[in-house]
Amino acid sequence: MRVLITGGAGFIGSHLAEALHNRGDMVYVIDDLSTGRLKNIEHLMSSPRFNIAVETIMNEVVMDRLVSECDIIYHLAAAVGVELIVNRPVETIETNILGTEMVLKLAARYLKKVIITSTSEIYGKSINTPFGEDDDRVLGPTTKHRWSYSSSKAIDEFLGLAYHKERNLEVVIVRLFNTVGPRQTGQYGMVVPRFVTQALKNAPLTVYGNGKQVRCFTYVSDVVDALQSLAQQPEAVGQIFNVGNDRPISILELAEKVKKMTNSDSEIKFVPYDEAYEAGFEDMSIRIPNLNKIRSLIGYEPKVQLEEILKNVIEYFNADNRP
Repeated sequence: MRVLITGGAGFIGSHLAEALHNRGDMVYVIDDLSTGRLKNIEHLMSSPRFNIAVETIMNEVVMDRLVSECDIIYHLAAAVGVELIVNRPVETIETNILGTEMVLKLAARYLKKVIITSTSEIYGKSINTPFGEDDDRVLGPTTKHRWSYSSSKAIDEFLGLAYHKERNLEVVIVRLFNTVGPRQTGQYGMVVPRFVTQALKNAPLTVYGNGKQVRCFTYVSDVVDALQSLAQQPEAVGQIFNVGNDRPISILELAEKVKKMTNSDSEIKFVPYDEAYEAGFEDMSIRIPNLNKIRSLIGYEPKVQLEEILKNVIEYFNADNRP
């Protein structure tokens, strides 16, 4: 099979590219390297079954060629990380909405199946957990840049479902919940790599807010397996699926666990949201996915739990290949 991965040099995209290449697919990647890195895919670049275009997905000429040559598109290219969202809101909105529009327009032109990666941010400030795919969304005001990401990804979902309904395009939408693993960096606010790098340096572990926020962390290999399985299921077309882990932990507990597993002397330092991001920043207090839908369809079950996830991430940052 010939697959196109947008954002394929990024954290998740590079792991997906590796998995698809290893199963024998011809893999095409497009990435502008704004948050992705060539280092993530350098081990694939000598293969005749791997091709990369260092370009934005807004380049219609390049995208037209790539889409026409592939059998399926995994659309992962997006603005990522809370810091990026807060500091560069124009880029966030345009990348997410206009980029997805380009992918869907060309996919419809050549009738190519599209797997769109969305986000748990879709659910906003709702506390009605675990979140089900058809649950209502609760968002803050438009004056808070933080909510532009949730809203732009919601538009992506609306666009995907509209193309499916009106143009009969095969579209599958997956909402990812806090994916972590090797190759992820803390550059844009991702909490696990931030804690691990701080702990290894015996620097203060910066917990934003009061640390009572609840999250569920999913290992990247579980996400990659789910994406591949959903792509192969005809019943998944036109549907939305949560992909994640449903075992919750507070951010403060996470910091303490990282400190213990790294034998670190780091102190835990609480940083107000206003200082970490911007004045009046609002966060989601809890994110727990309802996984019944994906379990029912493909028998999905996250295989890698938090202890092993942290062990692998710690080993990665201890190695010479740290970013």
